[in-house]
This record gives sequence, C-alpha cells and structure tokens, in this order.
Amino acid sequence: MKIKYLAHAAFLITSDSGVRIVTDPYATGRGLNHGEIKETADIVTVSHEHGDHNNAAAVKGSPKVLRSGAAVKGINVKAVPAAHDGKGGVERGKDTIFCFDVDGVRVCHCGDLGHVLTAEQVEAVGGVDVLLIPIGGFFTIDAGNATRVVEQLKPKVVIPMHFKTEKIEFPITGVDEFLKGKDNVTRVNGSEIELKAGSWPAATQVMVLKPSL
Repeated sequence: MKIKYLAHAAFLITSDSGVRIVTDPYATGRGLNHGEIKETADIVTVSHEHGDHNNAAAVKGSPKVLRSGAAVKGINVKAVPAAHDGKGGVERGKDTIFCFDVDGVRVCHCGDLGHVLTAEQVEAVGGVDVLLIPIGGFFTIDAGNATRVVEQLKPKVVIPMHFKTEKIEFPITGVDEFLKGKDNVTRVNGSEIELKAGSWPAATQVMVLKPSL
C-alpha cells in the first residue's frame, strides 16, 4: 500500500488493489496556499467541519464521505471520538480519529487532535502501524503533546502533518520542533512512500514527507 502526502492534513492512501482514500481534504485560501486537491478517490474521511479539513467536494469520483466508521470496498474504517482542544471540544469542537486497515497495515489519522489521549481512547484506537499526527500546535497538539501521543500509541511509523510550511500562514510551528531529540528520523525526498505489512523498523521511525501540492 502507498501513502502520499498531499498537504496540511490531507493524504492519499492507496491499497494494492487500487482502493483510494483521501483524508481531510482542504480548501485553498485563507492562509492555506497549497495547491487545490484534484485527486479521485473511493473514500473521503472528514475529521471535523473546518474548511481546511472538510472540502470533500474537491475529491473526484463520487467517493463515500465518512464522518463515522464504515466498511467500504473491503476497507474497514474505525472512528474514535476525540476533541479539537484540551477542553472536550468547548473551544474548537469535536475531532475524529480515523483508523484504516489497508493490506494488513493499520493507519490512524488523528485529524486536528487537541489533547493527549485518555486510556479509553488508546484502547479504542488499538494497535497502530502508521500514525498520521498533527504537530504544529496552536489549533492542535504541539510537538510535545504529539510526542506523548506517539508514546501512548507506540506506532511503527509516524508521519507528521499540520505543520508550518512556506505555503501556510497559520501561526503553527514547523516540523523541526517535533523532530528535536528524536533519533530514528527519515526526511523522505518526495511525497509518497510504499509500506508492506510486517516490514517494520525495530524502533518507531519518524518519516517526514514533502507536501505534493
């Protein structure tokens, strides 16, 4: 299976059989100046109703748009309720963590997670192979709390998202803050990686992908 970083919190996940999932498609503008999403997909997940995460209309192919769990084209999608802030959603609303089982690889996308996880949420998420996690702070967890969530879930691979780039004007931090003190880091010279179930590093590996848009 393949994971391609589009930009911000949007990824394209493609199974070996060609099923395509787009996570949290954004609308350009208002401080988010990455290119427009023009992917075709079978499934779109929306973690919450903010314009930089819920632009499902941008995705072609009449995809099934999920705001809760479902099974679509052989892909089991689990939704774990969370919050966009550290006060149960009082400040910024609710968030959904989506977990996908794709070709034996368990991928979890945290949306705009705003807090470390409760024991109940850790149990609900379960085992994680690949964790797509926001790290930029201000609107979401910051680098420190993202590191704590990684420690809670113990994924094989971590792919940071929702961080400052030259095309994002939001008051969030860049990826380097999250990388401080971490040993097993790979800066991928591209936007896409291919992963295979069972082929995992001995210790959690952080893989930084370049936005493709």
